[in-house]
Amino acid sequence: MAEERVQRRLAAIVVADVVGYSRLMEEDEVATLAVLKERRTKILQPIVRAHGGRIVKVMGDGVLLEFPSAVNAMSGAIELQRKMEDSNAALSEARRILLRIGINLGDVVVDGSDLYGDGVNIAARLQSLAEPGDIYVSAGIRDQVKRKLALDFADLGPKSLKNIAEPVHVYRVLYEPAATTGREGQAALPLPAKPSIAVLPFTNLSGEAEQNVFTDGLTEDLITDLSRNPGLFVIARHSTFAYKGKSVDVRLIARDLGVRYLLEGSARRAAGRVRINVQLIDAVGGDHLWAERFDRNLEDIFGVQDEVTNKIVEALVGRLASLPARNRPKSLEAYDICVRGRSLITAFTSFPDAIREARILLNQAVSIDPEYAEAFRWLAFVYWQLWAHSIDVTEENRSRAVELARKAVALDENDAAGRWILGYLLAYEKRWPESDEEFAAAFTLEPNHADALVMWSELAAYAGRASEAIELTQRALRLNPHPAGWYYWELGLAHYAAGQYEEAVKILRMEATYRSASRRILAASLAQLGRGDEAMREAALFMASTPNFRISHWAIAQPARDMEIVQRFVEGYRMAGLPD
Repeated sequence: MAEERVQRRLAAIVVADVVGYSRLMEEDEVATLAVLKERRTKILQPIVRAHGGRIVKVMGDGVLLEFPSAVNAMSGAIELQRKMEDSNAALSEARRILLRIGINLGDVVVDGSDLYGDGVNIAARLQSLAEPGDIYVSAGIRDQVKRKLALDFADLGPKSLKNIAEPVHVYRVLYEPAATTGREGQAALPLPAKPSIAVLPFTNLSGEAEQNVFTDGLTEDLITDLSRNPGLFVIARHSTFAYKGKSVDVRLIARDLGVRYLLEGSARRAAGRVRINVQLIDAVGGDHLWAERFDRNLEDIFGVQDEVTNKIVEALVGRLASLPARNRPKSLEAYDICVRGRSLITAFTSFPDAIREARILLNQAVSIDPEYAEAFRWLAFVYWQLWAHSIDVTEENRSRAVELARKAVALDENDAAGRWILGYLLAYEKRWPESDEEFAAAFTLEPNHADALVMWSELAAYAGRASEAIELTQRALRLNPHPAGWYYWELGLAHYAAGQYEEAVKILRMEATYRSASRRILAASLAQLGRGDEAMREAALFMASTPNFRISHWAIAQPARDMEIVQRFVEGYRMAGLPD
């Protein structure tokens, strides 16, 4: 009889081990075993399933996991460490369960359901090197994920590992200790590896309330310009505007946002002139790195924005690399109207009345300046919302949205927001290659674009990549720690797509998103959990504000590459009592 051939395969292996297991067992064996069992059931098993992995074996104080890819393994390991930290919050310091984790990409030997070989052994050795709460990975893992996940790594160099012939290059994963979900009392965010900056809302010194729109627009445009530089980590607009009108120590703001540098400023607009004062502050060292006053004709405002951007970048990362020029409005009246319109779209309040008002304003803006790319792309988004959110469901609104988005990109192909908006709308047209191309262009132009990351996460969720969708939104939340409520809408959607209904309910009941159209996903999540009465109540509240919603229209309209995901939503909607 021929000898049975050894089966081998390439796999991403995760080995996790409980720190101080013997001490915990000695102090209270029953309680320790109970906690470990609960965490395996409520944390480990759901995470492994959500990231497409499997539990190979549990070894008392440790666990061996296999994942189909390096990205899945890394995403699962980070979520495991975060969830373990969250669960430790209610325990005393001495009773907390901490993990060391090692991850390796390598060849493994398959024996039934078990795995052996150097691929497994290296992961185990990496785990033994790791500090409590840390994740150590081999170079193979790092190389696979560095362009796919928003992570940095500490290079620990080559290490000689027991029973491994060649040294292994080891990296420590620099990840956020806890997921950003808007919790109060959250610990300070770690500083990114890049120079990190937040632009605080400029103060209006004009003495006229109507000039607030101009001052806010100036702040937003500076954030956009800085975000285009790949050498900077830039906090998104919504998070910095959380401090508007508040007297808060800059050190506390920097700690809250997880940045080192802050830009403060003021603007006075009067009699055709504008005076702008800006100062760049090192919130860690307490130093003023740079300050300047600009006194110019109002028509020079966009030149001032470029000058301020260049000086900030030069102060933080060196001379500014040549970036493609942005399309600037030719009319300040159109600019003011556009700023008012976009504030209605991004405010996430008074929906759908705000969308109808934004349509009026943005149509005025493009009428005044028919070459104003930003106004066209926001107008495209407005028409899409009218169609997609059952406010005014006509094919004319749908086709108009795509037409306007294409015009915006034609007017300014260097505007990242215009590219992702077109990419998003093309996904609803099921034109996947074109959609992917536009999103890729957006991230090339503006690596710090948090909104684009969240919208890309929705498309990932509908493509059957729920774990990637969750990771993308968490990355966006680091760029935007105080986001608009729709970020949580998309995060709840991603958790629903992953079958994590409890987590979806927790997120979608947050005050930031609860009274929005995300209620339909909340209703579906509750229905999937068997909480029928609550699901029906949320569905009724959703229909009260969106009476034109129909499951059939929604299902056909979704940008779904994986129809099983759409059917999961349809099932939940029907269980909650939403109309077909």
